[in-house]
Amino acid sequence: MPKATKRKAPFLRSTLRVLRHPAFKIVAAIVCVVCLGGMVWLYSYYRELSAAIDAKLAEGPFQTTSKIYAAPVKISIGDPYRPEDIIAQLKQSGYDQRRNNPLGWYRTVDNAVEVYPGPESYFDMEGGVIRFSGGKISEIISLRDNTHRNQYLLEPELVTHLSGSNREKRRLLTFKEIPQLLVRTIISAEDKRFFEHSGFDPLRILKSAFVDLKEGSYAQGASTLTMQLARGIIIGDYDKNWKRKGEEVLVTLNLESKLTKEEIFTYYINHVYMGRRGSFNIHGLGEAAQAYFGKSVQDLTITECATLAAIMNAPSFYNPYRNPDRVKRKRNIVLLLMRDNGVITEKQYRDAIAQELKLTDEPIESSDAPYFVDYVNRTLRDRFGDLDFQKEDYRIYTTLDLRLQRFAVQAVEEGMKLVDEQVAKQRRWKGQTPPRAQVAMVVLDPETGAIRAMVGGRSYGETQLNRALAKRQPGSIFKPFVYSAAWATALGDSGQLLTPLTVVEDEPTSFDYGGESEYKPNNFGMKFSGAVTLREAMRKSLNIPAVKAAEAAGFRSVMRLARASGIESPMMATPSLALGAYEVTPVEMAQAYTVFPNYGQRLKAYAVGMLRDRNGKVVFAQEPKKEFAMDARVAYMTLDVMRDVLARGTGAGVRSRGFTLPAAGKTGSSHDGWFAGFTSKLICVVWVGLDDNTDLKIEGGKSALPVWTAFMKKAHTLPEYRRVSDFPEPEGIVRVDVCPEAFKMNSVSYVPSEERLKAGLPPCHKLESEVFIAGTQPALAYPSGFRGAPSGSRVSGWDIVTNVLPFTRRNDEGEERAEPAVAEGRRAATTDHKDTKPEEKAEEASPEKKKGLFRRLWGVIK
Repeated sequence: MPKATKRKAPFLRSTLRVLRHPAFKIVAAIVCVVCLGGMVWLYSYYRELSAAIDAKLAEGPFQTTSKIYAAPVKISIGDPYRPEDIIAQLKQSGYDQRRNNPLGWYRTVDNAVEVYPGPESYFDMEGGVIRFSGGKISEIISLRDNTHRNQYLLEPELVTHLSGSNREKRRLLTFKEIPQLLVRTIISAEDKRFFEHSGFDPLRILKSAFVDLKEGSYAQGASTLTMQLARGIIIGDYDKNWKRKGEEVLVTLNLESKLTKEEIFTYYINHVYMGRRGSFNIHGLGEAAQAYFGKSVQDLTITECATLAAIMNAPSFYNPYRNPDRVKRKRNIVLLLMRDNGVITEKQYRDAIAQELKLTDEPIESSDAPYFVDYVNRTLRDRFGDLDFQKEDYRIYTTLDLRLQRFAVQAVEEGMKLVDEQVAKQRRWKGQTPPRAQVAMVVLDPETGAIRAMVGGRSYGETQLNRALAKRQPGSIFKPFVYSAAWATALGDSGQLLTPLTVVEDEPTSFDYGGESEYKPNNFGMKFSGAVTLREAMRKSLNIPAVKAAEAAGFRSVMRLARASGIESPMMATPSLALGAYEVTPVEMAQAYTVFPNYGQRLKAYAVGMLRDRNGKVVFAQEPKKEFAMDARVAYMTLDVMRDVLARGTGAGVRSRGFTLPAAGKTGSSHDGWFAGFTSKLICVVWVGLDDNTDLKIEGGKSALPVWTAFMKKAHTLPEYRRVSDFPEPEGIVRVDVCPEAFKMNSVSYVPSEERLKAGLPPCHKLESEVFIAGTQPALAYPSGFRGAPSGSRVSGWDIVTNVLPFTRRNDEGEERAEPAVAEGRRAATTDHKDTKPEEKAEEASPEKKKGLFRRLWGVIK
């Protein structure tokens, strides 16, 4: 013992000497200061993180979530719906059978569906009972007052949930809305002790650190759900390193101290990144279920839950559309974990791994309508600049019909394949890769002006340029406004009268305007028809007669009428205006075409129907308003000629492709292809062309028309759009059977059929029905005094001959020639002539003029 004490004494003495040394005291003081500073810094940093967490949590899991909805679906008695069809639509809109669903709930009783909108519904809490019989809706009863209704509106469907300034999509869920199967699937795959630990798993972290040190990398993961949430909403997804792991631990502990496990899980499944579809980043399992499977989370199967858990692990690496086999292997691993953790049975496991990967095949442009959403955002920015849609929770109810949007995308895919084939055959691209033609489509409701569908290109993922808003030359789809101005001459006092029976020369012609250089238009294919009526000219889309009609009506009159119809882009009153030389957008043309089915009343195209704030208060509601653009009789005459375009003109491809409902339309060909047409239910304008404005060299009848027809055929199968009606004649329109060929015989270029003339027969063996503004129709089916006219050809009305448009023009050789003038005797269309007998009307015509016309005709015939 004494010896041992002696051995320790020198050690103790040396230790004491070191401790008493001034240098050690300095070092100890520095260490203490550093430790104290570190603790202060750590506490300060923790408080900084805690403040950031508090700010995030104060926003809640549903912050800055302005929602964009489609239009409500209208159902009517007699529509071919079954109970399951209505239930599917209600589920798609967010309804279920839970009575506490804030959006609404439903139940089925005795071959009927009862609908109960909730406090967050689009509707004013008016419930309804929809009864069915024989595969159709047989009865609709309002639960508010127990009265019968002919129609009922179903809840609008959520189009997108835009959050922040980025293109992100979320369909936010509460914990109660998440099915337990999905909860247990995520826990099994990501963090099986989530509901047991305090936010992080020390054993997993130690294991991860050991593997990383051993392999010299940071690839091993050990994050719990809470740590992933901390990284996702507070820290950011930076490169893996020890500093970030430390931050995750601090934030995780903070989150665990402030939130329940259910709240943490709710935050996580609403914020987790789930990949990208189209132009949007998908966040949250609610949106992922819709994006990948086209259904709500409540309807997910075992394999679909496992697939979402697999994607969640690495969304880009496990993209199910690009790497389906890789995703399937990962899915099967998740299913194995679910079996081992008791989530599913052995039989369910074997059945699930045997299933193929089934994803929704619906294009992202169909379900998301990205070009339309962009248009809505633009509208909100322009019209409601004082409202902050990025930081406030607004419900934006749009005019979009998602069913029509799906049909529009399908029609574009079908029609553009035909365009690609035609472009590839063009010799100019021989030995080269032909350019990819683009497309735009705008669909309006002719009764309101609401935009029901919009396609701005073939793929939003490739290019976000919305061609529905891009300006291009409309070509011949502008001509209806030219001819409308021509018919309107009957209402003025200019002394000029133009009707569909007016004859004009289709020949090479030079025009000059205001001393400018000559304008020398041409026809498509450089073919000319000689003497034609204005109806024939529009039906065949002839250019020279269109410019002549515009000149006769007045270029300024044409421009004013186009402006009144809703074309807002810059235009000038020049000859080229008649051929659609001034650029417009497809939306403008669709808007302008509302004047025809509405008998001269124009409607403003719009996409936002209603805005509500987070409390449900209506901030804005769109009220469709019609404005006068042209006389109803004028609009109807143009509509009638456009019907003829589809029957036997440049738009006849519509009928040959199987669309047989009453409709009217017009083809257009500039550098691009156009088709604009309508029924009583829908207006649709289609543009096809090249982005660099290179000439497509495919006329509208072979490029845009097939797309238009494919869409309209699909669209009118929907119950809401099936009941198409024809357009009745408005008051003040008369229809007369005439012989256009006989009236063309006054033209110096007309060459009658020698066989018919030798036989003493009239130039046409079958009369054609023509429309006129009352008081401007001819008195005879044939020109007055025409030899060989059959008996009984006289019709009621004035003996007015509006047969040849007067022009003095130079031909290609520079020689001037005078064309016969229009007969001057006519009655003003605004004159009240209801009480005038047909015989008295005929007597009022000037006999001298009759005689002059007879002599001219006699000179031609003999």
